[in-house]
Amino acid sequence: MPKHISKVKQDAAIFRPQATRLLDQVREVMRYHHYGLRTEEAYTYWMKDFIFYHNKRHPKDMKKPEIEAYLSHLAVDRNVAVSTQNQAFNALLFLYKQVLDLPFFDDISAIRSKKAPRLPVVLSTNEVSQMFRHMKGETLLMAQMMYGAGLRLNEILRLRVQDIDFEYGYLTIRAGKGDKDRTTLLASAVCEDLKAHLLPVRSLFDADVKQGVANVWLPGALAKKYPNAPKSWEWQYVFPSRTLSKDPETGEIRRHHVNRSNLQKAIRRAKEKAGITKRVTSHTFRHSFATHLLESGTNIRVVQKLMGHADVKTTEIYTHVLKQNLGAVISPLDTL
Repeated sequence: MPKHISKVKQDAAIFRPQATRLLDQVREVMRYHHYGLRTEEAYTYWMKDFIFYHNKRHPKDMKKPEIEAYLSHLAVDRNVAVSTQNQAFNALLFLYKQVLDLPFFDDISAIRSKKAPRLPVVLSTNEVSQMFRHMKGETLLMAQMMYGAGLRLNEILRLRVQDIDFEYGYLTIRAGKGDKDRTTLLASAVCEDLKAHLLPVRSLFDADVKQGVANVWLPGALAKKYPNAPKSWEWQYVFPSRTLSKDPETGEIRRHHVNRSNLQKAIRRAKEKAGITKRVTSHTFRHSFATHLLESGTNIRVVQKLMGHADVKTTEIYTHVLKQNLGAVISPLDTL
């Protein structure tokens, strides 16, 4: 099964949860190890699915045969992608090692998924321009930065003031996918608009300070190490929410980042107004960034680094997209 498993989190010390229900225990342990909310949702889904597949038997009563049967079921009966089967495997690995403190079997030999990955949807540079013409304000700036730097949706939402380096022209993406940091491009085309955007953001922060409500979420270890950081300007989100909210875990009042649906809705509207028939999401800008860099002759290893891919094979999917560019091929009908 998957070779690439996060060593840091795999080897972390066992945390003993206090909850009585299994999935609540899972959430406790995941939050202790600072897993992201999306990962938590995905892992708990696969664990629950595994339990229901085996008629609600408790995982501690199931071993290698049951794990192999479930993973094979995903490949054969549900025809999931390789990455999906790998995610289910990692969820069960986490469940047995970190939550139940039981040995996990190194020789799992389930039937592997053979579903080929789909080529990503990519916009042409003209289509990107059309999209931007039908966007404005904050969501336009966010979309431009995603395209200009190859950012994921969570990465633009969680970008903090200190992650921007106007002087050298780059962004630092902290704790991205796989809990990795990386640097990527800050397009000069957005610098002035970004500086202008930060002025009212700073005013909002100053007002929070004056009212004694300045506070932003930080990962547990950082929050303990730098207790005053949540109230400092450099740790604030670049795209903060206009309203304060209550942290569901701690009950603290904080200013979170903007809701992801704001950008998603703006992208859907722009796509419709531009008359683009492709399926366009926020992630399409990231796909387009990589493809357009390769089209312009950028070395694939550089693109790999900017995208934050652990394996260049992940980046190579965009070379397959390039091969689909049939603009230079002439149909025989046109030669008659």
